[in-house]
Order: sequence, then structure tokens, then C-alpha cells
Amino acid sequence: MSGPPSARMRWASRAQFFGSGFIFATWGVHIPTVKIHYGVDEAALGLAMLAAGVGALLGLTQASRWIGRHGVRGIAGLCGAIYALLLAGLLVMPSYGALLGLLAVFGILTGVFDVAINTEAAQLELRDGHPLMSGMHGMFSLGGMAGAVTGGAALAAGMAPQSHLTLVAAAMALSIALSSRWMLPKEATTFTSTGDGFRLPRGALAILGVLAALGLIAEGAIYDWSVLYLKQELGSPQQQAALAYASFSAAMAATRFAGDAMRARFSPALLLRGSAWLAAASMTLVLLADAPWLALIGFAGVGIGFANVVPILFAASARVPGVEPARGIAAVSAAAYLGFMAGPPVIGFLAQLSSLTAALYVVVAFAAALAASARYANPA
Repeated sequence: MSGPPSARMRWASRAQFFGSGFIFATWGVHIPTVKIHYGVDEAALGLAMLAAGVGALLGLTQASRWIGRHGVRGIAGLCGAIYALLLAGLLVMPSYGALLGLLAVFGILTGVFDVAINTEAAQLELRDGHPLMSGMHGMFSLGGMAGAVTGGAALAAGMAPQSHLTLVAAAMALSIALSSRWMLPKEATTFTSTGDGFRLPRGALAILGVLAALGLIAEGAIYDWSVLYLKQELGSPQQQAALAYASFSAAMAATRFAGDAMRARFSPALLLRGSAWLAAASMTLVLLADAPWLALIGFAGVGIGFANVVPILFAASARVPGVEPARGIAAVSAAAYLGFMAGPPVIGFLAQLSSLTAALYVVVAFAAALAASARYANPA
């Protein structure tokens, strides 16, 4: 990778976000495969996702300590690479119980990796003096789109699921490990405390954390349940159902790449309010549609609506008075990530009680709640 140091660092950070999205999409594409392989129902599948969420909570209790001690670069490279490699184990666990253990470790590493790369993005945004966060999250969505499309193509071509998972695991681990070499050095970060463990955000950070959690509960529900929704509720074959994830991720990626310009033009509250109402309306369309193509249009609208929610809230957390920007980002991203991991199992349990269609109305409700609370996104 050539170019000035700042450019190399930005591209390294983009590669980390892309890899994170690709890995998560690959897991999303294979959720129906995991369901069939282990012979479980929606509630058990939701419990598996909860195991990842509990693991993420454990990881978040140590994220600030590990990042402070070893630096963002070291933690992102190590945790991201192992996180990728764990994909290869999804279908080879000897039992459902062993799968829960694997997903708990998967969650620990995902949580720490997520805090690390968002802290890096915040530092680069502050260092360069202009918006970068939406574009970084755009790379996550682009990775998600690429992972969903290639996963669907692999299934359509008859590739064995285990072969696909192993190939993705190796490629993403290598990409993350190599790109971490160009991330900010440890001494350049302001996120340097090694004595403090995880602390729940308070005051303004707590409000921003709750809003980010609402957004990511809804976003996580789409990532983990959209493929199964199209397959199970609307009767699409799995390779076609994978387009639900791809449609959502592609629309989100395109909007996020335009998001930094939108953030420069509109106030955070106005942009958040409009985005959230669009997400609520689009998800309602998905759930009322009786044709897969109409649901795909709806999923794209949901992606557009949720695209700038997290970048807006993370950027606001970096401007909270009296709080180190990187620590503010880490605190809010930690709370948001808990929502991201909690959402899918909640949807699973609700689906078991009623139906997956009914359970996904949670996305509509949380999007509406974000719209109603948009005023809190304005800078202090």
C-alpha cells in the first residue's frame, strides 16, 4: 500500500471495516445452513445468537483495558484475524452446545474488534479534521453486500457450505492482519487508559448509547433475519433469499458513502429524524409485501434509512464536553454493540412466540423511537 501516511491509515481502516462487514454477512448467509445442520428451531437459533451477545458483553468489559495496553493496531489485527478464522468452525462443531461456545468466543472477539476499529475511525476523523465516519461504515456495508452476493453465488454454484466458510475465513483473516500494519501506532491514540475496565456511559453518552443501541438492534435484526424471512415467510430459494441481505447492504453502503456530505449539509437531528422515518416506512412495506421483489425494495429502503444513524450518533459522542473523543466513541459503540448483538435473539424468541413477520415489527417500532428522539443527536 503506497501513498502518504494519512492516506494509508484511512485505507487500512477501510479494509478493517470491509472485512468486518464481509465476515458478518457470511455468517448471515449461512444462518439457514446452521439451522438445518444442527436441526434447531427459531428459539434455539435465537439462543445461539444470544451466546454471541453474551460473549460480546464479556469482551466489552475488557476492550478499553486491552486497547489501552496494546494499542488499537495490535488488538484490531489479532482479534479481527481470529474472529475471521472462527467462521470455519460454524459447521464442524460436534454438538449444538459446542456451537454455543464457539459463538460466545466469536462474540468476544467481535465486540473488541468493533470498539477498536470505531476508535481508530474516530481518531482519524479528528486527526484529518473532516468527516470520515460515514464512509468507514459505508465500507462495512460494502463488505456486507460483497459477502452476501458472493455467498449467494457460491451456494447457487453448488459450493459446499464448509468450503465457502473456510475460504472466506482464510481470506478475511489475511486481509485484516495485513491491513492492521498501517493503522495508527499505539502512541498516536488518546485512548490510553489501561487501569479502567468497561464503564457504562452516563449523561449525554448514555442517551446517545441508548439511541445507537436502538438503531443497531434494528440493523442487526435485518442482518441476521432478512435471509431467513425471505426464504421462510415468502418462500424464496436460499440463493435468492441472500439478495435480501445484499439489497439492504448495497443501499446502506451507497448512502453511507454520500453520508459525510449529507452530514456537512444537514443538522444531525434533521438527518436522523428523516432517516429513521424512512426506515420505519420501508420496513412496514417489507412486512406487508407478498412478493419477494417488493420486499427487496423495502429492504433497500431500510438500508438507506439506517445508513447514517450510527455515524451521526458516533460523531456526536466524540463531541461530548469533558470526554475524550476516543473514549466517548468507545463507550457509545460498546452500548450500541450490545444492542446489535441483543436484537437478533430477541427477534428469535418473539418469532417463536408468534411469527417471524410479527417479530420484525420491532424494527418499525425502534426506527420510530429514533425519529422521535432525534433532537439528542445535535452537538452540545
